[in-house]
Amino acid sequence: MRIVVRALCANSLCWAEETMAIKDILKTHRTWEDGVGLLLGLTIGLSPWLYDEPVVPVVLLNSGLTGLAVLALAQLELVHLRRWEEVAQLACGLWLSASPFIFHYAHQDHLRLWHWALGSIVSTLALFELWQDWNRADIAAPDR
Repeated sequence: MRIVVRALCANSLCWAEETMAIKDILKTHRTWEDGVGLLLGLTIGLSPWLYDEPVVPVVLLNSGLTGLAVLALAQLELVHLRRWEEVAQLACGLWLSASPFIFHYAHQDHLRLWHWALGSIVSTLALFELWQDWNRADIAAPDR
């Protein structure tokens, strides 16, 4: 009888460990998130050329620089993870979402929708990464 009870306890213990491992998947920073950030940076930079609408040079510059910033921040996160990179990525996403109103190209429906969608995806990804890395000791302390 004891052997059976130990086997059941061992099996339930293994099942509990597997459940904990599944829950912990979302709690660690993954490299796929940085890969998505790289693709988002490229897409943001190229977004003015996806439609035949006339684009003002300042919109081209804004899209290019914002896309380059998102791309560079995602690449930095692959090399060395720091919390300020995720905060800067969040700022880039919010900036891109607000850009149609700041630079007065909200009347261009396709580009406005692209920038809203891409900005919200970048912001959501940055918030998700911040949530994952909030209690990590290796990035909480600044470099010395």
